[in-house]
Amino acid sequence: MVSMNNFLSFQIHGGADHGGGILEALTGLLSLFEGLSTMSSGDLFSTLLPGIAGLNNIHPLLVHFPIAFFTAFFLLDLLGTLAKKPQWRNAASYFLYLGTVGAAFTVAAGFIAADSVAHGEEVHDFMENHEHFGVAVLALSGLLSLWRMKSGYLLRGGSNILFLLLAGVLCVLLTLGADLGGLMVYHYGVSVNAAAAPEDGYMHHHSGSD
Repeated sequence: MVSMNNFLSFQIHGGADHGGGILEALTGLLSLFEGLSTMSSGDLFSTLLPGIAGLNNIHPLLVHFPIAFFTAFFLLDLLGTLAKKPQWRNAASYFLYLGTVGAAFTVAAGFIAADSVAHGEEVHDFMENHEHFGVAVLALSGLLSLWRMKSGYLLRGGSNILFLLLAGVLCVLLTLGADLGGLMVYHYGVSVNAAAAPEDGYMHHHSGSD
């Protein structure tokens, strides 16, 4: 684990905190591979993916996929409409389908997380609303997906305007739900193990002067 941390630290800070430049990075990488070869599968997973191994549930990992897919879908579909590029709208359809599948897994994981993550009464209402937004996103994306599968990207006139308006509503609901998720994590610390403050009081900064 130490070798992995040293190597990742070099990548983040550009070697300025450790000296040695590329040679030290190469040495650290070789040491990392040597250490990985002697680890058990469990230790190997924790070393290569410490963030995932440290998660109390996988909801925070999955939630990024529907956000990315739905955002790409809406922007590409809107631009395809304005620029009259049917191939862009066709590509946008796949982002919509992938986002819907991702939303289904994310919502399922969210319900599991809600039952397993300790939280206070003041957070409960936020969590409930967060769930409602998630379910609304899944339902609306499912509706849009079925509509798209039936009509393809050939929507015209009022039907297309309605479709794009609903796609915009989808992104608004997605944003509101993500905002509540961020509030619960970053303000209330739900499912977060707080980092201990440095004993010497030194706080590292990522400016070029370090």
